Amino acid sequence: MKSSKWIILQLFLFPLALFPTEWPQASGPAGDFSVQEDGPLEWSVSLGRNIAWRLTLPETGQSTPVLSNGRVYFTTLKPVREDSSLGKDVIAWCCDSETGKVLWKREIPGKFPLRLSGCFSDSSAPPAVCDGERVVFLNASGRITCFDLKGKVLWSQPFLSVGRTLPFLHEGKYIYTRQIYPPEPNGNFPHKYADSPKEKWTQLQALDIRNGKVAWTSQCGVNMGMSTLPQKRKDGRMVAIVGRGGGHGPPERPFGISMVDLKDGKTLWTLPIDGFMATMTYRLTGGQAHVFHATEHLCVDEISGKVVRRISLLDKISACRMIKGERITSVESHSSENPSPFYKDLNKKKRAITQGSNLLVGKYHYFRCYVRPWLGRVNLSSGRVEYLELPLQVSRTKEQEEYKWFVMPEKKKDPGLTAQGIAPNDMLNSRGYKVVGDKRSHGSGWGHVASPIPSVAGNRLYLPIMNGTVFVIDAQADTLDEKAILAVNDLGPAGGSFTRSSLSFSNGNAFAHTIKELICIRK
Repeated sequence: MKSSKWIILQLFLFPLALFPTEWPQASGPAGDFSVQEDGPLEWSVSLGRNIAWRLTLPETGQSTPVLSNGRVYFTTLKPVREDSSLGKDVIAWCCDSETGKVLWKREIPGKFPLRLSGCFSDSSAPPAVCDGERVVFLNASGRITCFDLKGKVLWSQPFLSVGRTLPFLHEGKYIYTRQIYPPEPNGNFPHKYADSPKEKWTQLQALDIRNGKVAWTSQCGVNMGMSTLPQKRKDGRMVAIVGRGGGHGPPERPFGISMVDLKDGKTLWTLPIDGFMATMTYRLTGGQAHVFHATEHLCVDEISGKVVRRISLLDKISACRMIKGERITSVESHSSENPSPFYKDLNKKKRAITQGSNLLVGKYHYFRCYVRPWLGRVNLSSGRVEYLELPLQVSRTKEQEEYKWFVMPEKKKDPGLTAQGIAPNDMLNSRGYKVVGDKRSHGSGWGHVASPIPSVAGNRLYLPIMNGTVFVIDAQADTLDEKAILAVNDLGPAGGSFTRSSLSFSNGNAFAHTIKELICIRK
């Protein structure tokens, strides 16, 4: 038997080997989409560079891979037998995270069909949650099922949820976004519920993870497209910031944000915001909640719920753009007196960020611009706003590497995020069937889509785009310019790598989920 001194020495010398980093829920171990250790820097699935393993999947799926105890959990749709636009049944997967070997699969039936491979979500989009003893899967078409680690059903509830929910675990409770009104038979959510009473509102709900019984339902309503993250206030209270307002006539009122106590679902305060678009992540730092609204960034006191600072996303911004093949950085102000195309586009769309694309990293609040392929960030210390233009797509073959850049079309029908020769997403599963219910899923991944939420490993920000391009950014770079771009990677061939999954991390490796594959990327 080894001595206690030897065991202590092992713990000191090999902490990562003995205690691997896990990603047990959608938003990572701390609920902020980050781990402290570095992840992979450069890779290419197209060329097979720095790839540990790849698992070909029979059907499309969108869930972020969840890592726990050497296993990876995710969901796909039940395989179709022909080109299809709708789906409601999903498959829960458990695989070995070191090899990709399939350990078990279980079917979770749904009730209400949703559009396959949607650019906002689908039935398979909600990630799993694992507490080390059990794993909970959510089919957004109407069922939540908890398994033990061998795949035995422990409990199952016929609860309807939403595709963009980010379930998380708090004090033995499984917390998710509960939906009451269903989609139409075509998979769309209608506007007819806009004036519905509270009984039909979407709300947060907590279930006892041991038996699936309802522990609490939030007093306030939430928007079906917002992303809920667990937060800790300065006074130690665990809370969540939730938002209301968005497309498709949401009934929840008032538009704006609220703070919810995660102990019992009670509302601590509410900040009404007219015309608010709630589809983003919400984080606390420095005693404040940080929110994007129209063309402003709002800093809200975490105790009172009052706006204490407003930062313009248009005035005196630093923009590092690609102009005629060269990088040009300039300080600009956009206003009604100086109505640039950028200003006109933002005012027309009444929003500045791509849905779900923002993430707070230290003093920087990162986001993807809605009307340009620009990565933006707000410096919460100085108030400085910076933008960095990124290519729309990277295409790699053994013979060449090519980047496609934004081109302003002469006649715009949408945000204009187009480029000559860009490869549209083919939306084919690994068996060659077209599995798509929304034509916007063929697009570049910029504009009117719900972005995969960025994630952080070490000081690197990982920014996956719907077309399979992944940017690795120096998250703490002093200046957001081309030097902050550490790598531009791919999750497969251009046009064949549709994804709505965030990257997750374990033991320094990254895990990605595309329309065709589950991928382990080597550090």
